[in-house]
Amino acid sequence: MTKQRGFEIVTAYQEKDVKMPIRATNYAAGYDFEAAEDCLVPSIWKVLLKNKQPLNNKNDFSLAEENRKYLQSTLVPTGIKAYMEEDEFLQLANRSSNPIKNQLVLPNGIGVIDSDYYNNASNEGQIYFQFINYGIKDHVIKKGDRIGQGIFLPFLKADNERTTGENRLGGFGSSGK
Repeated sequence: MTKQRGFEIVTAYQEKDVKMPIRATNYAAGYDFEAAEDCLVPSIWKVLLKNKQPLNNKNDFSLAEENRKYLQSTLVPTGIKAYMEEDEFLQLANRSSNPIKNQLVLPNGIGVIDSDYYNNASNEGQIYFQFINYGIKDHVIKKGDRIGQGIFLPFLKADNERTTGENRLGGFGSSGK
């Protein structure tokens, strides 16, 4: 019997002690993902507190190069890729404790890993969790910290199915051309 769905470590992390996602209990729906390396998730408030200006000020300080890193998401690598059937996807969800304990949220609510993301030419299909830190202080995610969960789910196609017919060429965010 062939494998239908599962996880592998991407080549760049095979010698870096990355752990495969696991379910915490027999009844858990999600597989817990860990960070593959230390990552700083800067507070979005640094810009506001530093400038002490209202958001509607004529001088748009949010676009200043020095402030961009505080006003964008941080991608946290997992060192993991997922394979699955073509009519399935892996849904990425935040840990329920992240907003309360660490002030970290997924800006898109959930992440969607399509089956054709696996082994793509751009990043081998490495899964990243995208975070925004709404807390006052920067937050450091340490290698091995549990950062989110992945749930394999089937999906349905419409009767009058249409696609561009193109194959995925890139990695993260590449299907939204």
